[in-house]
Amino acid sequence: MSVEPQNIDRASRRTGAEHPPIAMSFEFFPPKSDEAEDRFWGSLHRLAPLRPRFVSVTYGAGGSTRERTLRMVSKITGETGIDAAAHLTCVGASREEVDEVVRGYAAAGVNRIVALRGDPPGGVGAPFEAREDGYQNAADLVAGIRRLGDFDISVAAYPEKHPQSADWDADIDNLKRKIDAGADRAITQMFFNNADYWRFADRARAAGINAPIVPGIQPIHSFKQVSGFAAKCGTSVPGWLAERFAGLENEPETHALVAAAVAAEQVTELLDSGVREFHFYTMNRSNLVLALARVLGQMPAGR
Repeated sequence: MSVEPQNIDRASRRTGAEHPPIAMSFEFFPPKSDEAEDRFWGSLHRLAPLRPRFVSVTYGAGGSTRERTLRMVSKITGETGIDAAAHLTCVGASREEVDEVVRGYAAAGVNRIVALRGDPPGGVGAPFEAREDGYQNAADLVAGIRRLGDFDISVAAYPEKHPQSADWDADIDNLKRKIDAGADRAITQMFFNNADYWRFADRARAAGINAPIVPGIQPIHSFKQVSGFAAKCGTSVPGWLAERFAGLENEPETHALVAAAVAAEQVTELLDSGVREFHFYTMNRSNLVLALARVLGQMPAGR
């Protein structure tokens, strides 16, 4: 995917004019109970026929879900035929501890990693202090992973700027260091105004970043939950979006319909502007993602 917008109109898409194929990837988090694990696998098996480029599994703060993440990605890789990507952070760990995790992924047949600095123990807004014997930042982590093997590496990007970046120049410079260190692509934090994505892409391109910048799309299964998370990670929630979900806390069916419509509008606009790759934050659920795949023209294999 080029980070530069392309003028692709809806008419040409409807008439079947040839464009690059669409690629999708899905993010899951390690379940904490047997019931949650059943839901995890149920959602994964429902999405598997869409043939995602990969499915990623997150890594808890300070490596708190390290063993569960390794177990889930190993099982995905070994039993489903879906390419799995494991998240990895360096906060609070030594280089050797992180390298041991990377070697464990390689031994399990996992060759995709989503490399992140990770949030400090105090949360997104707390200052980050690298260990003297640890990786100093995400770019340093990417370089370390690259030294250990031939991994496919994704990193994070922030369409509205990382909360801890001093300014836009610092934010884009940080992304460039990660790409220059060996990352294959950037996946964005969730966003709800597509203009934020395009402005960010323009800044990245002007800085000489030509790697794919894949939009991270958050279907809104729970507006209250998503808006709370957005406040913590620096993602703005537009007033028009809040208005659409106002009063729907106890109306799940209407909430789901509105959520599907909002997400469909977002991905359709991105698609019509030339985006061919999408990363969906599933929250371990499949219904909205399945609907969005159909909006993108992606049908389950065999249909």
